[in-house]
Amino acid sequence: MSIRRVLLVCTGNTCRSPMAAVLLRHLWAQADPGWDLEVASAGTGAFPGMPATDHAMTAMRERGIDLSGHRSQVLPDVSGFDLVLTMTRGHRDAILARQPAMSGRVFTLAEYAGAGQDVPDPFGGPLYAYQQTAKTLESMLQAVINRIRTEGRAAE
Repeated sequence: MSIRRVLLVCTGNTCRSPMAAVLLRHLWAQADPGWDLEVASAGTGAFPGMPATDHAMTAMRERGIDLSGHRSQVLPDVSGFDLVLTMTRGHRDAILARQPAMSGRVFTLAEYAGAGQDVPDPFGGPLYAYQQTAKTLESMLQAVINRIRTEGRAAE
């Protein structure tokens, strides 16, 4: 199956998943894979309409990426996505408990990237924590892009 729609999931959808979504879009555009990738983010416990945190916006601005237009969204029905990447095993397990048919399309970001660990939540922490999270996300997302491109080519 070719991957065209990706959802990134955290808890409040104001830090990790919006950072991951804009990073994935940015890195995907740089990779020039030859097809469009739709990227969205949501939170398992999000309050709709909240902006990204100031530190999340700063960490992305340092990479030349604008996160100011982000507004948090509650986790939707994920069946319309080809790939759902969560920040933690808890997020993954919560989604699969509600939509077990998505098994095989829902992974932690670390699992899918081959990195093995959950992405720590920087919420409420100093800017440095957000910068570290951005660095972690960027590294994992490079591996995700490589995997999507490989699997996409295999599906064609």
